[in-house]
Amino acid sequence: MRGMKLIKGQPSWRIASNRVEAFVTQLGGQLGPITFDRKQRKIAPYSVAPWAQEKLDPRTPAMLQALRGDFFCLPFGGNATAFGGEKHPPHGETANAKWRPEKCPAGGTSLRLSLKTRIRPGRVDKEISLRDGEDAVYIRHTIRGMAGPMCMGHHAMLKFPDGEGSGRISTSRFLYGQVLPEIFEQPELGGYSALKVGAEFDSLEAVPLAAGGSADLTRYPARRGFEDLVMMVSDSDLPFAWTAVTFPKERFVWFALKDPKVLRETVFWLSNRGRHYPPWSSRHLNVMGFEDVTAYFHLGLAESARPNPISAKGWPTSLMLNPATPLVVNYIMGVAAIPPGFDRVAAVAPGADNQSLILKAPGGRKAMAKVDLGFLFLD
Repeated sequence: MRGMKLIKGQPSWRIASNRVEAFVTQLGGQLGPITFDRKQRKIAPYSVAPWAQEKLDPRTPAMLQALRGDFFCLPFGGNATAFGGEKHPPHGETANAKWRPEKCPAGGTSLRLSLKTRIRPGRVDKEISLRDGEDAVYIRHTIRGMAGPMCMGHHAMLKFPDGEGSGRISTSRFLYGQVLPEIFEQPELGGYSALKVGAEFDSLEAVPLAAGGSADLTRYPARRGFEDLVMMVSDSDLPFAWTAVTFPKERFVWFALKDPKVLRETVFWLSNRGRHYPPWSSRHLNVMGFEDVTAYFHLGLAESARPNPISAKGWPTSLMLNPATPLVVNYIMGVAAIPPGFDRVAAVAPGADNQSLILKAPGGRKAMAKVDLGFLFLD
């Protein structure tokens, strides 16, 4: 516990800049809570599971015990099926094991952790950093010593304010969208889904429903009582890919930025009181996961590494790791204040010298965030 605090039930390290305060759990390396503009508005958009401080069934995966904010998954997904003799826990050891501190100065703006993996031997280094004057979090994972195909990704989760459609969701251009092509939740086990299994879509505004008609996934919360999962293939020709959630009433926008040549897909997990079994127990509501990955939905390593309908179309769902060449995965998340009348993000562009992000609404209003976009492409 040295250098850590008990935060929402988990021993955690603290880092802070003059604008952001963030905590990282030892168990699973989960990043949250995070508070932006911490001396004034105190914007805290990330979800923390309602059972975070409860005593759970000991069989509950560590990842679920700590569930909060954002965490790195290696391999990404449920991993119910073994692959090449490897049987990984849900979202991998990186989301379930205890991380070791490498550099965690008290009160500092950066944190370095490491994890030696056992199921597929190797090492993952995690570095999280903040910068004074910025409402952004810079995250880098470096994967060393592993060989073979691997799916991976981030698992950010936002808690939306009450009210139908309190948040407006938008993304950079995607090439293909599909609802999970198998049953996501089973009513006989206490879970319910609303979207049409396997339905394809080219716009988030019109995603087919199982009961007929369509759902607008750009507005959330919606469809209380249901859990759903969809995936979009990002356009790897873009200089960077983005996801944004605008909260017009709260006057801010949250964004996530990735290199689409490394993280090829984005998974949306819509969790709105659709699971009645523990530890969910009908109380996980108004939460949406924005999961930037290279993976075949949330199914796991076996399904992502083997041929599947997405990879058959030419879009990779796994990356080939080489023990001689570390793989670096960079990621940025942050927030920006928005002016009155800014209802959603229609476009995102880099500012001068790639040191800022310009977010544009359909009506022409703009918001700006100070962000070092060059970080996405650093080795």
